[in-house]
Amino acid sequence: MIYSMTGYAAVQRDLGPAILHLELKSVNSRYLDINFRIGEELRFLEMPLRELIAARVGRGKFECRGGLMPSSSGPRDLAPNLEMLTQLAALQGKVRSVLPDASPLNVADILRWPGVLSEQTLAQETLQSECLALAATALEEFVATRAREGEKMAAMILERVVRMRELVAHAAPLLPRALADYQERLATKLREAVASLDEERIRQEVGVYATRIDVAEELSRLGAHLSELERVLKKGGAVGKRLDFLMQELNREANTLSSKSVSSEITGSALEMKLLIEQMREQIQNLE
Repeated sequence: MIYSMTGYAAVQRDLGPAILHLELKSVNSRYLDINFRIGEELRFLEMPLRELIAARVGRGKFECRGGLMPSSSGPRDLAPNLEMLTQLAALQGKVRSVLPDASPLNVADILRWPGVLSEQTLAQETLQSECLALAATALEEFVATRAREGEKMAAMILERVVRMRELVAHAAPLLPRALADYQERLATKLREAVASLDEERIRQEVGVYATRIDVAEELSRLGAHLSELERVLKKGGAVGKRLDFLMQELNREANTLSSKSVSSEITGSALEMKLLIEQMREQIQNLE
């Protein structure tokens, strides 16, 4: 399986007093970079969540968002915070000892005081088990989106590999004729330029130059690199870095083919190869 580094998943679960929501997303990156944007009530779960993510994701700039939202279904159980009430009573006593004419707090004032009313809360153990279970579900969906996109990218790359093989196959038969034509043109120019050179010396000079412009080796290496590219894609897994290296090698051979070519057809094929390589490189940058 080939995985893209771009993925997204969003899930939530009703826990009664609150709704737990998680959002996972990632983009391409050289390494695995995990960032959290979660509420304080979930901050204690950052380390186990990081371990869970790292076990399923190999590379990418990863962001995890999450938190608890008040549940809109069912009645909300409210209870006074006895510790806060005790503090308010003590504060009122101190104030009225200094300002005896100050009005005492009434029930409405007390209930509006921040922190006096507390809603039903979840036990930390319950919250941890629910959050990790929901994160596992989110990761399944997240990895599935990366796999679907990776499959599409692999198909696009293989289409260009097929086209590059066609270009290599087309250029190979052109090579002997192109070399023969070029040797003849070069020999004619040498005879015209230097009338004193004998035929043997001309053949030697032409032979040396023909060796320098022979692109058979480049065509052979292009075929080998394309075979390796197909093998890596079929093997699957974390292939991005290996494929990026192969793109460098393919581009090097295509550049050499273009610079050494003495045929307009071979030059055209080399230029199209470079375009295909660049298109493949853009897709590979997003593969894990």
